Amino acid sequence: MRKIVLISCVSKKRSYKSKAKDLYLSPLFIKSLKYAHKLTPDAIFILSAKYGLLDLNMEIEPYNLTLNSMSASDIKLWADMVLRQLSALSDFTQDHFIFLAGMKYRKYLMPFLCSIDVPLEGLPIGKQLQYLSR
Repeated sequence: MRKIVLISCVSKKRSYKSKAKDLYLSPLFIKSLKYAHKLTPDAIFILSAKYGLLDLNMEIEPYNLTLNSMSASDIKLWADMVLRQLSALSDFTQDHFIFLAGMKYRKYLMPFLCSIDVPLEGLPIGKQLQYLSR
C-alpha cells in the first residue's frame, strides 16, 4: 500500500511559469505542502483546476481557473480527467489517499478510492491553518 497526498490548487499564484510546488503562494497551500511532506508519503500531487493532476516538479504557466466557479457537470468532467491521470500512477484499491483539498476537489474522486483520509474535513480556513501549523 502506497500513501498518496492530494493537495488542491489555490488562486494566489506567481505571475510566471514555475514548478507546480512553487507556483501556488497562499499560506494554506504552503502549509498543506509542508504538512504533506511530514506525512512521508510515497507521492504528493496537486489537484489543479486547469491541468488536473500535477507532479510537484512539473513546470506550468499561471492560470485563473477554480472549481469553485465551475458547474457540477464541468467538475465531473475534470474529476474524470484526474481519475484517468491518477489511475496511471496509483492503484485505487490498494493505495491510501490523503486529501488536503476542499469538497469540490474531492467529491467526485473519493467514490473511486478504497482507502481515504481527509484530516481537514469540516474545518474553516482559519482552523485548517491552525491544524497545519501544529
